[in-house]
Amino acid sequence: MNIDDLFTTKGDDAVSLHVHVQPGAGRSAVVGRHGTALKVRVAVPPVGGRANAACAELLAEEFGLTTSQVALVGGDTSRSKTFTLSGLDVEEFRRHLEQLVGAGQSRPGASRPGPENPAAGRL
Repeated sequence: MNIDDLFTTKGDDAVSLHVHVQPGAGRSAVVGRHGTALKVRVAVPPVGGRANAACAELLAEEFGLTTSQVALVGGDTSRSKTFTLSGLDVEEFRRHLEQLVGAGQSRPGASRPGPENPAAGRL
């Protein structure tokens, strides 16, 4: 599975990660990919930057970073965001991202028809 379009490397220990955020979800989780972005659901509503903070916290937790190592650098009021993750091993990050995206694609309901995958379910 190719995940190289989800992020760009920024030096030896940082990446810019493209994220599609779905606020107000039932629970917070990384759920796969949305085009060329990592799809993340957060349980909080998009009010006062709470969804951005929840997304940053979730990314920090998923990649073993502190919240100070995760910075929102683009898309403050959009669902399409860019986060810089710093102080990480880029190869380890890549392996973990590949696992997250793969797990998201194989979760129950991942192939249901819908706006993200309108062809799913067709024979």
